[in-house]
Amino acid sequence: MRRLFTTILLVSFLCSFSQTQEEAVKNTVDSFFESFHGRDAKGMQKWIHKDAVLRRTAPNENGIQALRVQNFDDLINGVASIPETTLFEEKLLSYTVQVDGPLAHVWTPYEFWMDNKLHHAGANSIQLFLEDGVWKIIYLVDSRTVEGATD
Repeated sequence: MRRLFTTILLVSFLCSFSQTQEEAVKNTVDSFFESFHGRDAKGMQKWIHKDAVLRRTAPNENGIQALRVQNFDDLINGVASIPETTLFEEKLLSYTVQVDGPLAHVWTPYEFWMDNKLHHAGANSIQLFLEDGVWKIIYLVDSRTVEGATD
């Protein structure tokens, strides 16, 4: 009886500290953005699936929202090359996480600040795939619904 009680207690203890899939997905997004803010190309690449797709929506030269194709490597290299003297932060304002087996979706409204001024804002829609026990970003599309704002 004592052994059974000890086993149940141990399993309960371990389960209370195990990470839910939603938390694991959120941690992947957070880890990507930590590397993003650190201008760490290798760190960002760690969380991106080799076949990942990147899209952006933003007003075109006529002010009409348009979908643009972007290469993840271009984004990563661009962020990594931002001068250290330039302050920037993409503030994720909230998270909505949905998981179904090996597929997850994260919705994160954001504000992008550059040199302490609001540069733009919108939302990220991020799809992730669970590959070999690791959540990887397979699709990211963001919107820019506020351009050139100042604080």
